[in-house]
Amino acid sequence: MVKVRDDHPVHDDGSVDITLWISMIEDQITLQNPDILYRACVLARDIYEEHKAVADDWSEYGNGSFLIGLEMAQILSELKQGENSIIAAVLYRSVREKKLSIHEVRKAFGKKISTCIEGVLQMAALGSRVNPRTANTVLGSEAPQVDTVRKMLVAMIDDVSVALIKIAERTCAIRNVKNADRMKRYLVAREVFDIYAPLAHRLGIGHIKWELEDLSFRYLKPNDYKTIAKMLDGKRIERQEFIDTAVDTVSEKLREQNIEPDVQGRAKHIYSIWRKMQRKNIEFSQVYDMRAVRVLVPNVRDCYAALGVVHGIWRNIPHEFDDYIASPKPNGYRSLHTAVFGPEGKILEIQIRTPEMHEEAELGVCAHHVYKGTDTGADNDSYEDKITWLRQVLEWHEDLGEAEGLADILRSDVVQDRLYLFTPDGHVIDMQSGSTAVDFAYRVHTEIGHRCCGAKVNGRIIPLNTPLKTGDQVEILTGSEQRPRRDWLNSNLGFVTTSKARAKVAHWFKLQDKDKNTQAGRNIIEREFTRLAINSNDVDLKQVARTVNYQQVNDMYAALGAGDVRLSQILNAAQSQLGEKGTEDQLPLALTSGVKHQDKSAQNSGISILGVGNLLTNIASCCQPVPGDLINGYITQGRGVSVHRDDCSNLLTLRANDPVRVVPVEWGEKDERTFPVDVAIIAYDRSGLLRDLMNVFANEQCNVISANTLTDRQNSTAEFFFTIEVSRLESLGRIMDKINQVPNVINIKRNRNRNIKS
Repeated sequence: MVKVRDDHPVHDDGSVDITLWISMIEDQITLQNPDILYRACVLARDIYEEHKAVADDWSEYGNGSFLIGLEMAQILSELKQGENSIIAAVLYRSVREKKLSIHEVRKAFGKKISTCIEGVLQMAALGSRVNPRTANTVLGSEAPQVDTVRKMLVAMIDDVSVALIKIAERTCAIRNVKNADRMKRYLVAREVFDIYAPLAHRLGIGHIKWELEDLSFRYLKPNDYKTIAKMLDGKRIERQEFIDTAVDTVSEKLREQNIEPDVQGRAKHIYSIWRKMQRKNIEFSQVYDMRAVRVLVPNVRDCYAALGVVHGIWRNIPHEFDDYIASPKPNGYRSLHTAVFGPEGKILEIQIRTPEMHEEAELGVCAHHVYKGTDTGADNDSYEDKITWLRQVLEWHEDLGEAEGLADILRSDVVQDRLYLFTPDGHVIDMQSGSTAVDFAYRVHTEIGHRCCGAKVNGRIIPLNTPLKTGDQVEILTGSEQRPRRDWLNSNLGFVTTSKARAKVAHWFKLQDKDKNTQAGRNIIEREFTRLAINSNDVDLKQVARTVNYQQVNDMYAALGAGDVRLSQILNAAQSQLGEKGTEDQLPLALTSGVKHQDKSAQNSGISILGVGNLLTNIASCCQPVPGDLINGYITQGRGVSVHRDDCSNLLTLRANDPVRVVPVEWGEKDERTFPVDVAIIAYDRSGLLRDLMNVFANEQCNVISANTLTDRQNSTAEFFFTIEVSRLESLGRIMDKINQVPNVINIKRNRNRNIKS
């Protein structure tokens, strides 16, 4: 014998009948492998029974975590989610309470389910960091902090099922929180109202959104909730029965007039009524859309015909008719709105529109969240793209179930360009992608940035130039004095990536004594010239200063020391001078000698001769190929390589007569010429050091021509000699800065004497 308790079928002994419960789920969705769901339910039940003596997170609510897992699964089945989501929901609470490990889930149920649970855990971890005091809002309004928290959570979601499981879990929480203490009820309601009701709304899950709003409103504004509830003449079910009667009546009358309608309706929920009363400053009796019906008809003519039919059935309320078809709203919204005394004399609002108008209102420029004004976060393109992607995946799940591939395709169109980071007290900071701890410090407060001397991310100390990730909790370590580092202004080192932080650092140095800035700038240039093995006698610093818009050399030094001019600008100006000197040097910045200067025509041709190297090239006048054409080269006598289009008739003749002299060529990827440069590195020896150095070259897309290593085991040091290809002084300086950041590296210089110890 089976009886029902708490919506779960149970045996006489009170235990859940899992087999019958699964059959209830199968009434909602098709399960490919019901046995796997059965195993998950049995596992979750056994874990709950094993730890029953120890109170879990749901004990105070009156339901154990196992029953909550089943309730979550039922919500997801109503949303037509696949069996992977259902299984993940059943197991989630066991994993969340550390009674079951992710490794065990992955081993028993596969990677998809374990990954899904991990995503929900990540959302839960982020939510637990939010300080409800800093995220607090007034009901019916928005605050930047709440909007930022919502965007942060959406940014973390890579699978729509993760969001739906979390929404289902919070729905269970708000349903069952009535037995918890008052503060617990408030905190859960605050989180649900601020975060998960709007998220459900944006994902188009209307009935979940309404329930979350009403239940949250019940605990956040208990007196207002009770007042409106008493004013409503009937319970929710009775109100829904009223709507069903109105829908049937309108549908029947319209069909009698040969109009085929799509009529839908719902009873306006309590929070929506309260919000409209607050927004319009009206009394309860003036809320005419507590009960609403939406009528979709084939064309505009039928809209007005349907309006006449409705007014023929029930008496309309004066001054409560709006024609947004003849006079659309500024945002393009079109529809007919009228209010009538419906069945039993109760007020009923009716909206009439075509399917095209409805689609435009729901999904177009007048999307529902904009029309209702319930979400002010629509100014962030990446957030909107992510929401659109989630809704696409949700609709696809409803149509196709657990099919593979489409989620990855849709995800490729979504680019997240914002970070959402936590302060130690749970406040959320919105920053651009790639930001570092220094950027974060200046984003919080200028003085914190100036005094920053270290940072902890998620409780661990990290280098200040480490890029941050969404969800990181960042704690800035500060000193007693304001001492920004000049290295922060070196873009090659990556300490500062935001223009705001860079401007504040530069401004601080600008306010310092000019003599100190002048000396600091002089030291920076001398150190860089020494490192790049540039002879200062070969550079006219006065001309360099004029090139970067300063009349005096000392003014240039002071500007560099204050951060008003970048070192790369000065190096570029110096390079233009060095390029005019000694044509025997391998690079127009006097890097290394011994390599013949390339012919100018080859240098600027932008053509690469495969397997040959640098040769003089010229464009054939017969076919005049342009970049993008398929090309081949012909080795001439005394004029280098003549470049022809691959289909040039002259080339075809040359290939037939002398095929040996036809060589493959291609357009270069970039116009800049690269030059070989010798660099030497000294470091304390360790395992993996050479690999780390080569990774830097690879990440900078720098070609390494040769490499040699000398190890001094007595001193535990190693010297590395590389010949690399670079195009400019700036590129060489950037690579050297990156090498200096590798652990154990002592120094790096351009190498001429194969000795950098002196």
